[in-house]
Amino acid sequence: MANNAPTLDEAKAMLEARLSELGEEQARLQGALASLNGDPKHARRSHTSTPTTTGRRRRRRGGTRAEHALKAVQDKPGITGSEIAEKLKIKPNYVYQVMAVLVKDGKVAKDGRGYIAKA
Repeated sequence: MANNAPTLDEAKAMLEARLSELGEEQARLQGALASLNGDPKHARRSHTSTPTTTGRRRRRRGGTRAEHALKAVQDKPGITGSEIAEKLKIKPNYVYQVMAVLVKDGKVAKDGRGYIAKA
């Protein structure tokens, strides 16, 4: 009978581990059921990320990036995208996106490597 002792201990440990897993699964399922029933007291929060905004963009204090970039061009005609990025403390690749919109809207024009404001 001494040979059965390790086997019984292993079986006991496996059963305890499985019961623990089932207990966790039961708690998850009860939380899901509670949320479907509209019971906020027992519902557990999902671990998935959900957007908390209503689709509105926050406006920066003092204007948008485009307004800041346009002001920089008006203050210094011929300013380059890199110089605008440095002045606004943002990455140059983002400045080029903003400037493309300003060019498309007809507010600035490209002049070589720099930009000039249109009247």
